[in-house]
Amino acid sequence: MSSSPTTPSSATAATPPAAAASPASPASPAGAPGSAPVAVTGAEGFIGSHLVETLVTAGHRVRAMVQYNSFSSFGWLETLPADVLDHVEVVLGDVRDPGSVNGLVAGVDAVYHLAALIAIPYSYRAPHSYVETNITGTLNLLEAVRHQEIPRLVHTSTSETYGTAQTVPITEDHPINTQSPYAASKAGGDRLADSYHASFATPVVTLRPFNTFGPRQSMRAVIPTVIGQVAAGQRTITLGDLRPTRDFSYVKDTAAAFLAVGTAPAEQVVGHTFNAGTGGEISVGELVRLIGKLMDTTIEVHEDAQRIRPADSEVMRLVCDASRLRAATGWAPAHTLEDGLGHTIDFFRDPANLARYKTDLYNV
Repeated sequence: MSSSPTTPSSATAATPPAAAASPASPASPAGAPGSAPVAVTGAEGFIGSHLVETLVTAGHRVRAMVQYNSFSSFGWLETLPADVLDHVEVVLGDVRDPGSVNGLVAGVDAVYHLAALIAIPYSYRAPHSYVETNITGTLNLLEAVRHQEIPRLVHTSTSETYGTAQTVPITEDHPINTQSPYAASKAGGDRLADSYHASFATPVVTLRPFNTFGPRQSMRAVIPTVIGQVAAGQRTITLGDLRPTRDFSYVKDTAAAFLAVGTAPAEQVVGHTFNAGTGGEISVGELVRLIGKLMDTTIEVHEDAQRIRPADSEVMRLVCDASRLRAATGWAPAHTLEDGLGHTIDFFRDPANLARYKTDLYNV
């Protein structure tokens, strides 16, 4: 569920570490800070890199898996402060490969599985790769966690599995209605996670974030697309449909939700799916106007047909009910939409950050 500045974070896994740490004491909550590390797949990407920071700040050592590439690029992890990276072991691999996944999870206290192909438009072009990464990759993690008896696996879902809201706000009991190959592949991973808990008592908890935004997000998403183009000096920007509404969560709040379900007592979370979102909604058109106000500029929008989803594939409305997560863990968003947009604008206005992006291209 993430993207990196130089490599995709879509199919990440790890090679076996040099030495496996011992499992956590049964008396400790799964994933609590201790002698053994926790593992993160998709660690080089947008949400993954923020989660690594959050875990280290909470006292964890992190085994961060990055998709194998011949450039030895660690994606956004390369931008983290040295005092964070001192507590991070970076390993290269691929979640589609069972061997590298088995090596990744050896001896860890918990696994946070974020590796995924996530771009909806690209899923229309390459659906087979989404099945391999999002379904088979998840199966490999489940098998590794099951056979190595890892205390906790946090599996990442997406609000896109709900499709257009049939009831508002959307609870975890809302029907699953997958309107894109991406959403279908994620729902497949979700069902596998549920089945492994039911069949083998695998200690899985599923987090279903709504639309996350913030620094380091790729320009395939609407908020960095708008802010990045304006920061690059453009006043007429190119977008798709302006009508859909979304529930946007700042990335640090999403990372905190992952930490909450990864460290809560098992009886409160294992075997359950939890939404993470704010409960608010804003249309893409209104969002553009708000960003223009915060950036002190007037934005003119040009509609690009290639950015518009097929009619029956567009999810028109997503609004989160996160009360189940709040009741189980105490989690709640700490940032308003305006706060998060302000931090994201500051990030893109830094020339060094902006230079990592191709603001004049359509990022599928």
